Amino acid sequence: MTRPYSDDLRERVVRAHLAGEPIRSVAARYGVSVSSVPKWVARWRATGSVAPDKVGGHRSWLLEPHRDLLRGLVGETPHLTIDRLQDLLAAQGIAVCRDTIWRFLRRKGLRQKNPVRP
Repeated sequence: MTRPYSDDLRERVVRAHLAGEPIRSVAARYGVSVSSVPKWVARWRATGSVAPDKVGGHRSWLLEPHRDLLRGLVGETPHLTIDRLQDLLAAQGIAVCRDTIWRFLRRKGLRQKNPVRP
């Protein structure tokens, strides 16, 4: 993944454009894309800063808020299949795929019954 441009460069680009220089000219002079200039100017006008947002980060697990519900379901009926768990969650208004359920159960050390395949 690429890194964001430095704040110093962003500030020089914004100052040049606000001084009246056209977007394409500013972009060519500083070696940035034409689409970056108006975005940086808009960010500066909205926030007073040209600093970029945080790149990347941690995405929380979809089922983490429903951890107690899943533990209860698996604890009460350990023979539930993932398909049945998916149906029970859908009845609660929680729409997730089978793989999400499987990964959550595996990560939490919970077990579920595997379906019998002919």
